[in-house]
Amino acid sequence: MAKTTLIDKLAILSDAAKYDASCASSGSTRRDSAKSKGIGSTEGSGICHAYAPDGRCISLLKILMTNFCVYDCVYCVNRSSSNVARARFTVEEVVTLTMEFYKRNYIEGLFLSSGIIRNSDYTMEEMVRIARKLRLEENFAGYIHLKTIPDASPALIEEAGLFADRLSINIELPTDVTLEALAPEKKPRDIRRSMGHLRAKIEEHKGEKKDRTKPQRFAPGGQSTQMIIGADNSDDDAILGRSENLYGNYRLKRVYYSAFSPIPDASSRLPLSPPPLMREHRLYQADWLMRFYGFDRGEIVSGGEGGMLDLAVDPKLAWALKHRDRFPVDVNCADREMLLRVPGFGTRAVNRILSTRRHRTLRLDDVARLCQSIAKVRPFVTALDWSPGAATDSEGLRAAFLPRQKSAAQLSLF
Repeated sequence: MAKTTLIDKLAILSDAAKYDASCASSGSTRRDSAKSKGIGSTEGSGICHAYAPDGRCISLLKILMTNFCVYDCVYCVNRSSSNVARARFTVEEVVTLTMEFYKRNYIEGLFLSSGIIRNSDYTMEEMVRIARKLRLEENFAGYIHLKTIPDASPALIEEAGLFADRLSINIELPTDVTLEALAPEKKPRDIRRSMGHLRAKIEEHKGEKKDRTKPQRFAPGGQSTQMIIGADNSDDDAILGRSENLYGNYRLKRVYYSAFSPIPDASSRLPLSPPPLMREHRLYQADWLMRFYGFDRGEIVSGGEGGMLDLAVDPKLAWALKHRDRFPVDVNCADREMLLRVPGFGTRAVNRILSTRRHRTLRLDDVARLCQSIAKVRPFVTALDWSPGAATDSEGLRAAFLPRQKSAAQLSLF
């Protein structure tokens, strides 16, 4: 049997990591060193792009330590009964890959997850060894994100937080019932207990401003989680309800939504086709509205039908179209809460409006310079020289925001 090379392992384990939605994966061609067969080759992906809160793009080496797994989760391509190529990195190999990629300026950090080998504690201990070795022996100061194992020893998870910038524990599915049915080895109670423990440790290490001694650094990027969308029959209302609970009870930094992708030799309990990718996009938009725009779950879901978000228009616009009695909004005197509900206004645009109107009365042209899409805003606001008149209540307003269909003549060209 031919020995699996480090590059072969990278191809297998970076491809296996693409199902984790905690950062948007993309292959890289401009940094490909495959011709030289060097260890810095990005062939088979391996590099993903994540975004910091300030909008900065961060390149990460995104891999699994191994895709061997003793669990048999029905929805997972790496489940124990799956017929896929298997590989496993040693601790030293992950450290070497990370440092070589980092020295070549390919990456700024590491995103590391793993299948469960032997047991949860053994797997978590190996991941902690990688982070410890990078920090203490290689003096690696880049970003490290570790996917933790829910039922691993609390002591191991605590140690992971001393070396990692962010820790995450996957909630997997929107409801406990479907998780227990599709992933019988995973216990919702263990996941919640680990999340609660992590929240307590993160808050403990933050300390108070008045403290003279600075607390020891512990997962400064907080914790996050991921939910698979479309593997069960949960509607968007249930999904957002779970997210609302996670943000409120565990102070998560982010909930990631991953559209279910059909896998080889799938169980009959899984759907035959994936959900529309637009559904995943709308859930992210709805999530943003809950976190930064003052919307609650019930308001967001009311913009759609039957507990599902409207796929044709974004959730804020869908809400506005169903609550036209709240519009138009006067940009010169409306409060911040109401301005944030205007379709087309982001938080930055609202801050600019509030700042500018202290010094002058805003006209429509002023508003256009302060936001990205005045066409979307126009029917929902009034300004010194502008009123939408009957446009706000027009029956054709929703249709005006729908994507235009290509004509038959245009389609025939392709």
